[in-house]
Amino acid sequence: MAAALLVAAATAAAVCARTLWLGAHRRLDDRRGGGSGAAMLAALPEFLTASVLAVVVGVHLGWLPALGWYGPRWMVLPALALGLPAGALLGRMLADLLPGAFAEPWALAAAARGIPGRATARHAVRRCVPGLLPNLGLFVVGLTGGAVTVEQVFDIPGLGRTTLQAAVAQDLPVLQAGTLALVLLAAVAGALARLAAHRLIGPALRDGALHSLHRPTPPAPSRAPLLHGGLLLAVVALGLMRDPLALDTGSRLRPPSWAHPLGTDALGRDLLARIGHGAFTTLALAVAISAAALLTGVLLGLLPRFSGPLVDTVNAVPAVLAGLLVAGVAGGGAATPALAVAAVAWVPLTAHTTALLAQERATTHITATKGLGAGDAYLLRRELLPAVLPPVARHALLRLPGVALALTSLGFLGLGAQPPDPEWGLLLAENQPYAERAPWAVLAPATALALLGALAVTAAGGVRVPRLPRRPLAGAPHRPKPAAAPTAGETG
Repeated sequence: MAAALLVAAATAAAVCARTLWLGAHRRLDDRRGGGSGAAMLAALPEFLTASVLAVVVGVHLGWLPALGWYGPRWMVLPALALGLPAGALLGRMLADLLPGAFAEPWALAAAARGIPGRATARHAVRRCVPGLLPNLGLFVVGLTGGAVTVEQVFDIPGLGRTTLQAAVAQDLPVLQAGTLALVLLAAVAGALARLAAHRLIGPALRDGALHSLHRPTPPAPSRAPLLHGGLLLAVVALGLMRDPLALDTGSRLRPPSWAHPLGTDALGRDLLARIGHGAFTTLALAVAISAAALLTGVLLGLLPRFSGPLVDTVNAVPAVLAGLLVAGVAGGGAATPALAVAAVAWVPLTAHTTALLAQERATTHITATKGLGAGDAYLLRRELLPAVLPPVARHALLRLPGVALALTSLGFLGLGAQPPDPEWGLLLAENQPYAERAPWAVLAPATALALLGALAVTAAGGVRVPRLPRRPLAGAPHRPKPAAAPTAGETG
């Protein structure tokens, strides 16, 4: 776990390094792009990352051991599989807050006085980290939940895998002990995060001396969402025109060709057809759950005294464990992953809303507005919600591929839809054993998930639709361009 956190921290630093460099040199206006690479990295399932690392690094290259747990060398690949997606998401969230920190008066004054940009960047990170610390506790438990599938791939005994096996075997004493350990882990992580946030900006919160972390200028709309969305829509549309259940045992594990653009699986079924038909199940559920989580997270985030203990409790239940509990009560089926993920998806958004709301209420302009006689309803409607909703909505978009990954992870464990349903989690689970022999069978659904992640992140900054040049209407009189004004030399 500690090694995975170190990998996540290093990945987050790499993701936001360019924003830090531009902010330190007062060149944030040159910032372009929406972080598609980080989005795709965050959209990779842990079990898929683990499988690729085990096959490529462990088996083909032989650089590191692929199975077991016998020393520090066996820790590298699992830590990379767990830390890379989490670090990419944390880095994107931090990069979203940094432009606002660099636009605050202290940063402008530091640049005017000639203070080195390195010091300004360090203090900008310190200014933004408290808003992310509540989510750090969530990431700790999220890594524990993700470790369930990673431990299975690498054959590692751990808390998540032990709890999973106990739930499958209905071993209630072990299941209760594992759940209690996760609850204690979440409580300790949440307490440490709150303590660190208080140490960093406690005096400013008490004195109401903070400034809002607003972007100096909104991110420029990009055409990248059109590219990612168009590719994903094309794959789905072409797949819907094919039969996802047609068997052809003579075409097992065929590579991509004109007949099968994405190849075939172990039963000779067309992967393009299965991805297209499975998109409705995965994407529709992910969008619906993300929208419900955003609404619930904002509403509960406005009530921190009520939601705080609830967040600490529900935070201790990863989506995988929630799926096991739901399956134990209601049985398996297509609705089990949706209920399990919806039960825990609102937690990080609630924590994020609470943290941003506390900082916004401590700002100087809120204090001044209160002094002018503004009521709570006015402050909430005109000041607090407009400041909190945009970053939380972008956070929800960032987590959209994570919701889809949670659904696919539960399908990968066999808790969701059952064969021959073309759900994306089942596609990954069915083709994962053939990753070494037929990598396209795994890369096809994984690429669809990566496109979803890139679409979610780039769309958060706005979409720039290309405009066609306007043509004059038929029969409209032609208006000549006005003559250029004469220069000073010509008038003389």
